[in-house]
Amino acid sequence: MESESRQAHWEGVYTKKGENEVSWFQESPAPSLELIAWVGAIHASAIIDIGGGASRLVDNLLDRGFEDVTVLDLSAAALEAAKARLGGRAAQVHWIVADATAWEPLKAYDVWHDRAAFHFLTEERDRAAYVARLGRALKVGGHAIIATFALDGPERCSGLPVVRYDAASLGQTLGRAFQLVETRRHAHATPWGTNQSFQFSVFRRCS
Repeated sequence: MESESRQAHWEGVYTKKGENEVSWFQESPAPSLELIAWVGAIHASAIIDIGGGASRLVDNLLDRGFEDVTVLDLSAAALEAAKARLGGRAAQVHWIVADATAWEPLKAYDVWHDRAAFHFLTEERDRAAYVARLGRALKVGGHAIIATFALDGPERCSGLPVVRYDAASLGQTLGRAFQLVETRRHAHATPWGTNQSFQFSVFRRCS
């Protein structure tokens, strides 16, 4: 899917649906928070949430005292929803409307977090572009936390096909510059009570 088509799709989703009317909604992003703590992030760590949309991860990071938080998403509507929810605290966050496969990072990050964005990249060229941006944006020694549907997870989401992964296949996609250091499975309960199988894998950039 071309970048413009992806953007139009996600603008439509966030314009038409409320925060808790999408399958990926989480009241509390506990698995992500646990792994951000696990990698040893401190208050001054630079953290970017890729495809963060209207996720409440940013709220929780601010609650925990993190001082350098960036949220990137294709959808301006999603980011506006997050800003409205945060109110005055939105000014503490760096907001970027961009496609992660085309964005040019202007700084380096200690933690790259992506829950349920990467698995929508079904074309090899888009995955390669994403990995290239990851390599430019993540510090050597930094950590990428990437959550996708697991091998037994859904084959589609929000009307789009996805690529399902386990830690090994995700690591192969990212390449030798990224060393797998942790992986966990998670059963995500959607707002309407069904479960979706996710895998959360953590990679350390080693070169």
